[in-house]
Amino acid sequence: MGSPAALQEEEEDEEKQEHDISLFVKAGSDGESIGNCPFSQRLFMILWLKGVIFNVTTVDLKRKPADLQNLAPGTNPPFMTFDGEVKTDVNKIEEFLEEKLAPPRYPKLAPNHPESNSAGNDVFAKFSAFIKNPRKDANENLEKSLLKALRKLDNYLNSPLPDEIDAYSTEEITVSSRKFLDGDELTLADCNLLPKLHIIKVVAKKYRNFDFPPEMTGISRYLNNAYARDEFTNTCPADQEIEYAYLDVAKRMK
Repeated sequence: MGSPAALQEEEEDEEKQEHDISLFVKAGSDGESIGNCPFSQRLFMILWLKGVIFNVTTVDLKRKPADLQNLAPGTNPPFMTFDGEVKTDVNKIEEFLEEKLAPPRYPKLAPNHPESNSAGNDVFAKFSAFIKNPRKDANENLEKSLLKALRKLDNYLNSPLPDEIDAYSTEEITVSSRKFLDGDELTLADCNLLPKLHIIKVVAKKYRNFDFPPEMTGISRYLNNAYARDEFTNTCPADQEIEYAYLDVAKRMK
């Protein structure tokens, strides 16, 4: 029988790792680093923010190992195993993690304001249409459409949330100073939007020489705050990976 100290250590280890969680994300062009996949990053961020112990494996789509083929046949990353159970639907995984890894032990990540979930929800679709278009005559309208969606997001980020207004009731708050979509903490809404927004920033600059307008102060504040957080930067693919992923997608103008 082990000493009381050793037994206590064993118990503490068990308490530290309550679940056996493995996340499988898309690998980069070298087959090992993190690849360009906003859905992979979304789940990576959620698990990191939950403060749970988990393993991450990058999956090279060109050489998917046989054991992974058997684990999730016909499924591309991201997917995860949770206590031996395979889960493949990103939205369902998010719901499952929020329910399973709940307070008091784990932080709640759902936003307090439902509007935060839908803020910026059309930005990525507008960006895709803009970047995939090869026709010069259509470019201006597609860029306008993207800018309109970005402006809507910027307005949301700059509009004070109800609790910001209540908290400073003595003075009138006209512009929000919050760090993220739903307040000063990252939520599920940010895990969904930030990876996509970063892709837009990198790809639109590289292939269309398009920058987010400097007057969109809400978006620049939002991204700068995200870049200051390990949960975002350490789950993010390198810019070169993002550019490489769009090499054939970003159509040349004719």
